[in-house]
Amino acid sequence: MSDREPAKADVLQGTLDIMILQTLATLGASHGYAIASRLEQVSGGRVQLNMGTLYPGLMRLEQRSLISGTWGMTDNKRRARFYSITRAGRRQLAIEKQEWNRTVAIMQALLSEST
Repeated sequence: MSDREPAKADVLQGTLDIMILQTLATLGASHGYAIASRLEQVSGGRVQLNMGTLYPGLMRLEQRSLISGTWGMTDNKRRARFYSITRAGRRQLAIEKQEWNRTVAIMQALLSEST
């Protein structure tokens, strides 16, 4: 792999939910393919979700009432389920962001220690 090619990143366990919630908070109602495309775009191609990873995450978030889904038509005139973040989802996103920032601060402190 050359320096110009972005390294493909595995989605860390527990981060898919926050990525989906943040994407929906940013984009508004979106279907699964649009969410996956946005994550790939924002990550510079490093995050490439297959639908077998994304859709179980969407279903889990919908079961927890953090997102809601409704059927609609895409720009291509295809029927698709569009997901929106709920109020509960926005509250959970804020909590997840705080926890993420706390984890990052801990890791930065640990990794900056001299050996």
